[in-house]
Order: sequence, then structure tokens, then C-alpha cells
Amino acid sequence: MTSKPPPGVHRKSLEVEGQNLGTDNVSVIEGEMATISCRVKNNDDSVIQLLNPNRQTIYFRDVRPLKDSRFQLVNFSDNELRVSLSNVSLSDEGRYVCQLYTDPPQEAYADITVLVPPGSPIMDSQEDVVSEGNETELTCTAMGSKPAASIRWMKGEQELTGKMTVDETYDGMFTVTSRLRLTVSKEDDGAPVSCIIDHPAVKDLRAQRYLEVLYQPEVKIVQAFPEGLTREGENLELTCIAKGKPQPHQISWLRVDDDVPSHTVITGSDLFIENLNKSYNGTYRCVASNAVGEAYDDYILFVYDAPTTIPAPTTLNLDNTQDSRAGEGAPQKIDHAVIGGVVAVVMFAILCALIVLGRYFARHKGTYFTHEAKGADDAADADTAIINAEGGHNNTEEKKEYYI
Repeated sequence: MTSKPPPGVHRKSLEVEGQNLGTDNVSVIEGEMATISCRVKNNDDSVIQLLNPNRQTIYFRDVRPLKDSRFQLVNFSDNELRVSLSNVSLSDEGRYVCQLYTDPPQEAYADITVLVPPGSPIMDSQEDVVSEGNETELTCTAMGSKPAASIRWMKGEQELTGKMTVDETYDGMFTVTSRLRLTVSKEDDGAPVSCIIDHPAVKDLRAQRYLEVLYQPEVKIVQAFPEGLTREGENLELTCIAKGKPQPHQISWLRVDDDVPSHTVITGSDLFIENLNKSYNGTYRCVASNAVGEAYDDYILFVYDAPTTIPAPTTLNLDNTQDSRAGEGAPQKIDHAVIGGVVAVVMFAILCALIVLGRYFARHKGTYFTHEAKGADDAADADTAIINAEGGHNNTEEKKEYYI
């Protein structure tokens, strides 16, 4: 006996070993047409006939003794007897016999397999709405197929594995059920889940539904004003953005470890503080809640010093300088860079002056001024010159000497 063809293959040639008779196995979908071909090689005018599974003659040569009009002759020749069977039903399934009247007679067998596609899959879920983190169960059922169908699961583009059971009914049909257990997250909300039926008699048979997942809010605080640093004297505006399923029904503001400043204005999801000062430093929290749970986000406020500005330089009247200074309550800011530059220039000028003076006095070192010989040029001789000389020994105290 020759094995049946794999699913999807319509015909498979079967030649009787050592004989000249051959035929094909046939797989046909219920309600469609099957064709049985009895082929003979090198026929010597032997008679060909086709019998049904009950061994009743369907065709003897080109004559149909059987009264079933669904059988029709397609081709008859010395080498082939081909017969069609329309509107195939499960009762037509079985082994058909091609018979060649030789000595001894030859037979070849054609098995007709009737495929019955399953009905539309039925998909159900344990619950219509699931909260994030919980597990749900989906079932998919394919009924009344032959052979038994197989079921695959897909969540988006991801293939999942379910647990499949197969039940055979009294009429030889099969019912297949697959169960898929799935733990959901907020990312699964709106995700399509499909059960796909695989069967040789049908293509692209599936059922689909979309997951509905409830999840707690997602909270984010946005600083609407100012755009940069928060400084003393400025205003602060915060907005709390909260999204969840269902949409958060309550949004509240608080200050962690302290009270919210008394003049804070809270309007729904917005918080406004006017004229900031450093006593407002701290952590401000927005809390949002829905039926699933609550969540929060924190904003850390740090108030910086107010920005300082240096006034533009102005020319003051000297007579009014003291009055102007007396009228100002705060000391004037001094540009230390300018003062440092002036001091450096003055020191450089002093250093240059010292160098020049030093070189000048060095050139006049060793010069003397005396009065010892004053008047000696008018004396007649040496004795007289000594006597008449101004200063003499009595005036030695008056000699002056300059030395640097």
C-alpha cells in the first residue's frame, strides 16, 4: 500500500511495480471536483475499468454502469481512462481501483482524501479590559475540520505560543482549541492579537482582537516660566502633565517636607509662585491618580541671586562729589582691573626714573672742589705765595670736598 500524499499535494503518481498500470492519489476539498486517471503503458487492447471503494464498476471502458451522474468521462483511449467526480463529499472518500483485464489481471489503487476546512475561528477572552501587570487568557477555536487544524498566535509582529487541544467528533471531524495566557503592560494597550488557522484546505483564516489595558498615570513636570535659571524677584510657573488610562481624575501639588508658600496659586495642573526668594527652595511634587493607581513627579526649586548690573561711568562735578557720595547709601563698586593697570604704569615710570638718575651720577664720580691755591698765582716767590695763600694751615677747616 502506498502512503497518502502530504497536505497540499493534489496528485501523486503510483506505478504498479513490474506492471503497465498506474494511477494517482487525490486530495480534494469537500464540494470540489476530483479526477481519477488510470494509465496503461504498451496496452495490448486489454480492457480498462474503474471501480469504487465498494468494488462497484464506475466505468467499463467508456461505458458507465453506475447510476451516479457525478462521475463523468473525461478521456478514454487505449492508454488512459480518466474520470471526474464533482461535488465531492466525505462519503466519497476511500480507495478506488483501476483494473486491467490481462492474464493475470492487474490493479492499481487511487486513494481519495477529502479535506474539510474549519469554520471561521471563534476568539474569546477571559476579560475585555485588563489592568497592567495582570494576566489574561485568550482562546481560539477552529471547529469541524478534517484533518485537524493547527493554531498559531501573533501579537503585532511577535509570535506567541499557546496550549492546543484536539477533539475528534463522532463524524470524524476535529475541533481544535488553543489557549494563550498573557501578562500585559501599558505598552500592550491597543496591540492586535491574532489567532491564525493553518489547514491544507484553507489559507489566511484568522481572528483578531485588540487588547485594552488600563494603566496608572505617567506624570511629568514642565517649567513653563522662566526659561532659564530661577532668580530672586522673578516668578515661577510649573505645569504638570499626566496621562493614563483612564485619564487621571485628580491632580494635586504639594511641597515635600514643608508647606507650599502662602501666596502660591494652584489652578488644576498649574502652579504659580510670584516674587521668588530663597526661602522657597525645596522639592515640589505633582501627584496624579486614576482608578488603577497614582504616580508623581518632583521638581527641585533652587532660587539664585538676582542678577547684578554695573552702572555706566558718568562725569561728576568735583564740587558735587562729596554731596553725591553722601547721598548714596551703598558704596560704589571699583573696577580693580583699571586700578591695577594704573599702579603698574606708575611703578614702571618710577623704575625708569631711578635707572636714569643712577646712570647720570655714575658719570660724575670723583670730582673735587678746593680753595687751597687760591691767590698763589700773584706771589713774587714761593714763600710769599705760601704766606699769601688763602686758607693756609689756618684755613684747612674750610676746605670743602664734594663726593658722590
